[in-house]
Amino acid sequence: MATCDHCDNVDLTLPAAVHVCEGCVTSGDTWVQLRVCKTCGYVGCCDSSANQHARGHYHTAEHPIMGPADGGGWLWCYPDDSYIDNDGNLV
Repeated sequence: MATCDHCDNVDLTLPAAVHVCEGCVTSGDTWVQLRVCKTCGYVGCCDSSANQHARGHYHTAEHPIMGPADGGGWLWCYPDDSYIDNDGNLV
């Protein structure tokens, strides 16, 4: 199984600190689901949301890994365009 090289220096267990997408709140929009950055804890809306703030955070901050804010059992690596498991393996 291949390992994601982007897992270095990230906390794969980092929980969400807030339960809203601040970008959507600021603009008066809603979101579908929330994602939490595993580098800094930023919370943004998912790709199914109109604004895709989590993806925007990746492009701006270059923090590679996001996961569901509700603690679901998966993570996403933007540079590898792939899911990774909680051990950092590409799946």
